[in-house]
Amino acid sequence: MTVTNGSARVELVAEFTARPGCEEEVERLLLAFTGEVRQEPGCLDFTPHRVEAPSVGRPGVAEPVAAGSRFIVSEVYRDSEAFAAHLAARHGAAFNSALAPLIEEPASMLTFLRSIA
Repeated sequence: MTVTNGSARVELVAEFTARPGCEEEVERLLLAFTGEVRQEPGCLDFTPHRVEAPSVGRPGVAEPVAAGSRFIVSEVYRDSEAFAAHLAARHGAAFNSALAPLIEEPASMLTFLRSIA
């Protein structure tokens, strides 16, 4: 997704599901990546979460997601330029390359948010 308003904050959540047996490796990679992202000048927040309660299901997935295998990251960037810099960062490419074989989805699913308050 391209954010066109350069002055507006970019807020999103990234979600992915670890393959069975890969949960701890995904968590380790995510924690290391978190430290790098938080040092980016335009990053205002990058908070990873591990979902502990099982999901009742996801669109397109018939069976429930096992507790502890789902990860959600809340992210906030100063503006679209800061988000673009985040996407272009080398550590992001390395993280995504290492993460891809460990998760069920082809890539992190991104949901962009707009505050209504």
